[in-house]
Amino acid sequence: MEDSATQKIQCRRCGTCCAKGGPALHRADREAVDSGKIPLKCLFTIRQSEPAYDNIRRAIAPAASDIIKIKGAAENDATCIFLDQERVGCGIYEARPVECRVLTCWDTRAIMAMYDQERLTRADLLARLPGLNDLVTEHQERCGYEQVAQWAERIKQGQDKEPAVEALLHAIRYDQSLRQVAIERTHLDPRLLEFLFGRALSITIRMYGIKLAKKGDQVTIVGML
Repeated sequence: MEDSATQKIQCRRCGTCCAKGGPALHRADREAVDSGKIPLKCLFTIRQSEPAYDNIRRAIAPAASDIIKIKGAAENDATCIFLDQERVGCGIYEARPVECRVLTCWDTRAIMAMYDQERLTRADLLARLPGLNDLVTEHQERCGYEQVAQWAERIKQGQDKEPAVEALLHAIRYDQSLRQVAIERTHLDPRLLEFLFGRALSITIRMYGIKLAKKGDQVTIVGML
């Protein structure tokens, strides 16, 4: 039987850390992605300046750069997609990301030290695919969260409200159209959309207190949450 001291310095394979969400990727993980051991379809991007919960600082703040993370098991289940919940084992253990390798729940100093360092970006992974990289860059320029935050604030404050509403709706509609066109015209796997373009603006806009209404493909701003 293990004594309490031993229990504190050994992983019990309980799966608790995996259930709290997939890890973010760093440049040390690039080979695993490039080789397909961690498929792009299993990733999603928190885009630069997008409000995101910082697990270390325990606060929501704009992301300083892309944060590429492994997807959750389901829409409302953040559990890492690679966790085998029956066996409580990792489906990519040999290629598991560096955050998983350094994380120890009894001593978090190692992961805290590297948590926001050398993060992998979409540009790193798309460098060999210039067409897609250009599309991602254009999307970021037209739908960047710095602009979204400014438009949302102007709407809430009532300052130049109409131009801000129009600009924000244009960005939301462009984001929506781009995703649809990418699937229909290039036969892109829909599972890649959240890696390439992050979550849809029509969903993330709620974080700014903006309430939308959808009728078919048409989106309108109807008020504040």
